[in-house]
Amino acid sequence: MKYLFLFLFSIPTVLWSQYLRSNEEVVYSFDTKAGKKMVLVKDKGNEYIQYRFGSKDRIEMEFPSERTKDSWKQFRYKSYHRGGGKQNAGMDLEYLTFLNKGYTYTLFKSYYAEDGSHSTGVTVIDNKGKSTDINGIYKSIKGCICNLEDLGLIEKEDTGL
Repeated sequence: MKYLFLFLFSIPTVLWSQYLRSNEEVVYSFDTKAGKKMVLVKDKGNEYIQYRFGSKDRIEMEFPSERTKDSWKQFRYKSYHRGGGKQNAGMDLEYLTFLNKGYTYTLFKSYYAEDGSHSTGVTVIDNKGKSTDINGIYKSIKGCICNLEDLGLIEKEDTGL
């Protein structure tokens, strides 16, 4: 019985370990409504950043494929924050974008104070402009895209707002 308990306890750790190496930490992650997992990780010494996406037991996509210092240059961060709550239509918007094989991927997290709505996910746009949303489960979020801003390693885009 004791071994069965240890085995059952170790299953989530084994499944998670393929998404997170010992030298890494999670920047931002969530589960999707379609049963997939998105994990954005970085090396603890800031040597690289990498996006990983797939099923709970298999990574289907890693970007960039090389884990080097140049990986930071392949992502763009954009955010917009307006306080003041409901009466001021407060909002919190965060986006992290990268290009891969003719597709534009945008991780997003949003909150709108007017109606209390929030969302997360990935928007994928092909080279013809067709957009597909991969909706995330907001309650499964770990980390914050916003932490990238403080590192100063990712180019920040002006929102124009």
